Amino acid sequence: MRLNRRELARAALDLVEEQGRHSLTMRQLADRVQRRPSSLYNHVSGRQAVIEEMRALIVEGIDVSPFESAPWPEALAAWGRSYLAAFSAYPNSIPLMATTMITDHSTLRMYESVIAALIRGGWAPGDAVAAMRTVEAFVLGSALDLVAPEGLLSVASLPADLAALHAGLSGEAGRRASAVAAFELGFGALIEGLRNRRSDVRDPSA
Repeated sequence: MRLNRRELARAALDLVEEQGRHSLTMRQLADRVQRRPSSLYNHVSGRQAVIEEMRALIVEGIDVSPFESAPWPEALAAWGRSYLAAFSAYPNSIPLMATTMITDHSTLRMYESVIAALIRGGWAPGDAVAAMRTVEAFVLGSALDLVAPEGLLSVASLPADLAALHAGLSGEAGRRASAVAAFELGFGALIEGLRNRRSDVRDPSA
């Protein structure tokens, strides 16, 4: 395999998803691509640079085009869903991304598109960043929830005296409490809450 930064990032993502985030060492990554560890430094400066290449590969799948023309609430909702789809495919990699300084230019350009659209929609710059981070945090948490084992919260494991939990997890109620349903409920409320927060601003795009 001819190695480049993109192929190295792909191998790193596969390694982490198969073996967990603690498996990402330069030695294990070198074994994965059948190279000597020292040869990886011809492509990246170290482990943090590998993580940023992984981030860039995931971010490629996130669509920011709605921010070019759609009202900001609709664009933010579309971005959040695209973000969820991209990151939920790599749940083991999320903690690595969440604890590594962002230097990847494609990620920063994505953020620029989001923040610029929110500012055009009437948000103060600092509040725009906070709104984006709120959506991002909810989406990343939901991505982990969506891949959690189905039995993580199950009627089968509940003591008999927990009536409210039994009611909420049984039958049709249980289906309404699924991870997908929880995301839809929370994400809709989040976007609507952000829209309402800007209701005092005269914004023709809202």
